Amino acid sequence: MSLTFRRAQPEDMGLLLSLIKELARYEHLEREVTATEEILSEWLFAKKKAEVIFPMLENEAIGYVLYFYNFSTFLGKAGIYVEDLFIRPEFRHKGHGKALLRHIARKAEAEGLGRVEWACLDWNEPSIAFYLSLGAVSMQGWSAYRLTGQKLTAFAQTRDE
Repeated sequence: MSLTFRRAQPEDMGLLLSLIKELARYEHLEREVTATEEILSEWLFAKKKAEVIFPMLENEAIGYVLYFYNFSTFLGKAGIYVEDLFIRPEFRHKGHGKALLRHIARKAEAEGLGRVEWACLDWNEPSIAFYLSLGAVSMQGWSAYRLTGQKLTAFAQTRDE
């Protein structure tokens, strides 16, 4: 069985949502998932804000990668930000995650992009070891920040000073 890659289609939103929930369970973040098939379809296909690729064995999706384009002012080029990279547990340690990330790296190279980047939970030692084995480097000295939910709404509604 050889691994192939397939772009998500609107009819794949049930599959994608189930994989997102699997990832959330693995990351102990199930309570964070508020996405629905309709929301995913709107943002992925109507608004075209991100893209999804499924790694396929035969006719089975064994995971997914969801990514979008960002921009580096220092490089003066766009890049790819990988929001999710997930391989189902029973398919791990077979090179599929590496092949999926390589697929994204080749896309970045083919498009002349400046970089591929992603975040990883600090406790996820197996993933950290995997990323380091690929030659990725941790962004030491940088911390991620996020506004979401009520705090995002409250900040957006404050008056300019």
